Amino acid sequence: MITRIIICTFLLAPGAVRAQTLEDLLAAVQKNEAAVVKALLARGMDVDTADRSGNTLLMIAAREGHLDLSKYLLDHQAKVRIRNAFGETPIMFAALKGHLEVVKLLQAYGAEINHAGWTPLHYAAWSGASDICGFLLEKGAEVDARSANGTTPLMMAARQGHAGALRVLLAGAADANLENESGATALAWARKSGNSEAIELLERSGAR
Repeated sequence: MITRIIICTFLLAPGAVRAQTLEDLLAAVQKNEAAVVKALLARGMDVDTADRSGNTLLMIAAREGHLDLSKYLLDHQAKVRIRNAFGETPIMFAALKGHLEVVKLLQAYGAEINHAGWTPLHYAAWSGASDICGFLLEKGAEVDARSANGTTPLMMAARQGHAGALRVLLAGAADANLENESGATALAWARKSGNSEAIELLERSGAR
């Protein structure tokens, strides 16, 4: 009986170790513990290791704004265009969280700016990251990119009442009168948010 227990424990141990190592790696990236990350990757862990939602090490580093760690992962061939279970990419996370320098890094390593569905510009507009909106537009982001339901970055900024992002998008020639699949416009969203500055900006741009 004792022998059987020892054998079972021995057989189960490798899986338990692998699971623990995976959790250690994900946690180390979140905490920006570069030395731990480097050691685990040197032991053979995959640089594109992901959590249950498909968030890779690079996505986590980008989301948390860990610039140096993000560069280390990219230099070790982390996939910059990889998507999680919700279709999000590392640059979308960085844009959402307002990490301009990480956005610049990812773009320099080939991150997609324009693609079907939600884009980094949508995410930057939603969070009010006007500096990132400006950078993405400079790099060729489609100012009127449409999500699956027809939502544009301008609508996202208006919904949240982000006047700064609205100014940048309008200066980039965003169409203030586009409608999503529900017939809502940026101005309708601004009125719903109750942000008077956003409403005034859109009305002055000719929004109806």
